[in-house]
Amino acid sequence: MSQFTFSSESVSEGHPDKVCDYISDSILDACFEQDTQSRVACETLVKSDHVVLAGEITTNAKLDYDKIVRRAVKEIGYTDESEPFCDTTLKIVSLITKQSNEIDQGVTSTTSQSGDQGAGDQGIMFGYATNESEEMMPLPILLAHKLTYGLAADRKANKVDFLRPDSKSQVSVVYDGNTPKQVACVVVSTQHTPAADQKRITEYVREDLGPRVLGAWWRKDLLLLVNPTGSFTHGGPSADAGVTGRKIIVDTYGGWGRHGGGAFSGKDPSKVDRSSAYFCRYVARQVVSNGFAKKAEIQVGYAIGMAKPVSVKVDTFGTGDEDKAAKYVMDSFDFRPRAIIDTLNLLRPIYRKTTNYGHFGRTGLPWEEPVAVAAK
Repeated sequence: MSQFTFSSESVSEGHPDKVCDYISDSILDACFEQDTQSRVACETLVKSDHVVLAGEITTNAKLDYDKIVRRAVKEIGYTDESEPFCDTTLKIVSLITKQSNEIDQGVTSTTSQSGDQGAGDQGIMFGYATNESEEMMPLPILLAHKLTYGLAADRKANKVDFLRPDSKSQVSVVYDGNTPKQVACVVVSTQHTPAADQKRITEYVREDLGPRVLGAWWRKDLLLLVNPTGSFTHGGPSADAGVTGRKIIVDTYGGWGRHGGGAFSGKDPSKVDRSSAYFCRYVARQVVSNGFAKKAEIQVGYAIGMAKPVSVKVDTFGTGDEDKAAKYVMDSFDFRPRAIIDTLNLLRPIYRKTTNYGHFGRTGLPWEEPVAVAAK
């Protein structure tokens, strides 16, 4: 279709699933702060006044799970003791064990059958980049993130007094071919105090938040839906269950690029679900920035315990010379897990800052650094 509308959603750091992602990444960073060789696969579940930790962690770090969890919940903003989910009153259950030795022997270079650090699991990973925005991200997810980030920033700065941590946004963009033309619809659902009604919140979004964060993409006549049920006072984990890894499309490209199915949060970079997806994004950005294509998607496949990928594919969607792009990728980038970790310097406690508002398209992340100019 030459003209179509595409929609993407974002969720705030106070969404129950994102609370879980942030706790899991906080535990990962706590491990890396003491032991960069930690092997971490941490899952979190939240509901009412409970936080349940599960997964496999092998580390020399001394961890105070209680302290880590309560700090993360406090930073998000769940500090109201009248609510079930509150940083000071939570009940925390830990079901964490050590990583399987059979996985370790395939990942560790001295014991793996490949003689190199092997992939922590089989799987396929994708990375995507497009020239339709300065951030090289699809516009719908980029704008949706701006809205939820703006809600959180206004709440923390006390710009308005009725916002609460749990919120969602959705942005629908009209395209003509590969070019975004205008925003057709914006949906904002935000938890709020009982004192604020739908009209007041709509006025805030229409007159302040929307124009400020969307800039030139805001139009007064776009369809704006704010808290479409009428009210949203009961939210967060007090109302809904959350689980790590359930917002994988929010975390990536908003449904525009394909997804291999693996989540990111709570996983150390020996898990290629995370590290290779970051690297594929890094490579896709290089392809677009160097003019090989206007859009690029990289797919890589791995076998557990093996270092070299079983497949690498470059797709430019007809926007460039695919053969030249593929040759550039194969000649210039090393997709082995150890090479990815070294290239992006991933054995650091950097993961808590990746958790919210997208793992891609934000400054300060090594896979989003300025790209090198390729020889053509």
